[in-house]
Amino acid sequence: MAPGSEKVPVFLLKTKSTPQDAYEDIFSTPRDSFDFEPTFVPVLQHKFEDDGMQQFEKLLRGRQISKDSDSSYGGLIFTSQRAVEAFAKLVEEGKGDENWPHLQDIPIYSVGPATTRALKAIPQTPPFQIFGEHTGNGDALAQFILDHYGKWYKDRPTKPPLLFLVGEQRRDIIPKTLMDKNLPDERRIQVTEIVVYGTGVMESFAGDFAEVLQKTADRKSRWVVVFSPTGCDSMLKGLGMLDNETGKVVKRPQEGPTTYIATIGPTTRNYLKRTFDFEPEVCSEKPSPEGVWQGITDFMKGLT
Repeated sequence: MAPGSEKVPVFLLKTKSTPQDAYEDIFSTPRDSFDFEPTFVPVLQHKFEDDGMQQFEKLLRGRQISKDSDSSYGGLIFTSQRAVEAFAKLVEEGKGDENWPHLQDIPIYSVGPATTRALKAIPQTPPFQIFGEHTGNGDALAQFILDHYGKWYKDRPTKPPLLFLVGEQRRDIIPKTLMDKNLPDERRIQVTEIVVYGTGVMESFAGDFAEVLQKTADRKSRWVVVFSPTGCDSMLKGLGMLDNETGKVVKRPQEGPTTYIATIGPTTRNYLKRTFDFEPEVCSEKPSPEGVWQGITDFMKGLT
């Protein structure tokens, strides 16, 4: 992009993280002659699920997640920041119990940098033992767990089950991979999922999205960054791209700015392709602010 040209709006369909959001940091800083204008448009609404929270708290208080051979579980899995928030809430409420939450001797598996940062932010002495940050997606994390957890409990012919804290909507690749019947008995790992939060589209999203689109209607181009399958339907409707009868994408609007779509990773891209017959312009190779920025700027370089 030539210096001095207008900023390119980037709509980040997520709630802004506090106290800092790495997406805002990278997209609000001019770099390599690219100058973006980030705006957060929250799409997901989360609420803790009481039944799951109580179930998890009971396990923690009963010290049923530990390396002891008579424990119910030998480790934990987190693949979302919301699940970590649910965990952090219980940890905070249990303060005062010495060594609470009694998890320092087990592996805690985390799918990527953001989830790992959230886990590390929970104050613990000694700190939790967190693994898997480098994996970046459920497929890779599952393969990593098979090897790492196998070594962690190498003295046990049957590995203790893992507890996976999840939302209402989630992929099943991790349980499927770890419990695959084709695996040898000594390598297979049972997984129990507890739903600790629910997710839905915020009622205000359609109106908020329409407002930012209207405000940038005079720009040459703009980007929408999608972080989850939830809200894709509303996003495509807002862009006027869905056929009301088929529910599939039929066209891009001819008038106004060119709106490009980028996804955080393959899960959301595949959902758009499968559900709406829509191929986004960019699928980030890494689910990170740097990965999304790189994907978008590489695409834009290809336009010139």
